[in-house]
Amino acid sequence: MHYNAQSSSTREAADFMQTAEVVIIGGGIVGSSIAYHLTAAGCTGVLVIERETAQGKGSTGKSMGGVRAQFSTKVNIQMSLYSIPFYASFDERLGHPAGYRPQGYLFCATHEKHLAYLRANYQKQVAMGLKDVQLITADEIRNRFPQLRSDDIVGGSFCPTDGFVDPYSAMIGFMTWATDHGARLWKNAGVTGIRIDHQGGALVETAKGNVSTRKVVNCAGAWAAEIAAMVGLGLPVEPLRRMLVPTEPFDQFPHSAPMIIDMSNGFHFRPEGLGFLLAWNDPEETSGYKTDFDAAFIEKILTRAAGRVPIFENLAVNPKRAWAGLYEMTPDHHPILGPVPGLPGFFLANGFSGHGVMHAPATGKILSDLVLTGKTDLVDASLLSLSRFAEGRMIEETAVL
Repeated sequence: MHYNAQSSSTREAADFMQTAEVVIIGGGIVGSSIAYHLTAAGCTGVLVIERETAQGKGSTGKSMGGVRAQFSTKVNIQMSLYSIPFYASFDERLGHPAGYRPQGYLFCATHEKHLAYLRANYQKQVAMGLKDVQLITADEIRNRFPQLRSDDIVGGSFCPTDGFVDPYSAMIGFMTWATDHGARLWKNAGVTGIRIDHQGGALVETAKGNVSTRKVVNCAGAWAAEIAAMVGLGLPVEPLRRMLVPTEPFDQFPHSAPMIIDMSNGFHFRPEGLGFLLAWNDPEETSGYKTDFDAAFIEKILTRAAGRVPIFENLAVNPKRAWAGLYEMTPDHHPILGPVPGLPGFFLANGFSGHGVMHAPATGKILSDLVLTGKTDLVDASLLSLSRFAEGRMIEETAVL
């Protein structure tokens, strides 16, 4: 659906019209990375529009911050192979810390089918150029972490370059570099409308005034479908609550540990501060904008924690420190990236299904390439186009945490 770019309200505001080469809607880590990559590529007219009074109040500031290359699909592995080295050199490259800690991800298989799955993924990862990933035996897992209940563990996979970043710090680093080099950031500027004309011009209406542009990038995270609806576009992105539980200080498990994933039920945890951060994706969770923490979740997750790490029976948890955030889910757990046919100048960077932070560097590069040149060498961008859903080309990611 197209709109005339000169409604009566916009004509009245014409005298105060701002212009930008590219308007990015959403100032989280994905929008910030795109702003950085565009600016670094020489684009001088980048404007990022953030509806909140500060960045990171959406999903970015509530993320677990994990980064990994241990995926099951070629395109996700490719995005990680760009993103993780980027995070490793982030501080030097941008002059701002991202908090990258390469402590690894350890997948613990409790069934032969899990092992076959990890083996198939391993072969794909190695073929794609991931050098450090390794399949490990049950005895190796037991030797590394005797605190784990391991009677049912049959093996696993480990990659030492996987690990964690500080999502908030990385977001600020991207945006600070971008604004230092000419990009602009509007805070407290919710988008109220988008009008696209047939010649590829666009008008973005915000609480801070209107902006004329030829390129608009939707980076609105779990709220992306609302932005897409402003241009008459149906976007298959749904919010899904995920809850995280930090523990009080606990020193009976090594703080050098990787992210450890129990494949029997999906429970996973990693060191955080003087304690640990516990996560589990409750299969009974339903989609919706639920950002409240459900106290009943604590018993569910502590049961699973103690089931895999018996000494975690002694973990102390303060429910007031736990939180909930939103994943932005697509039907195949892959993002939707790139232009939209029939909507000239309108681009999507949505639906990361829990992988937005870890793939933010690659997303920034891909979108920057597509916006500025119409093509990218990083991935086969057609795999991630919106049209894949209508055309039955979904690429299911099964390694989702």
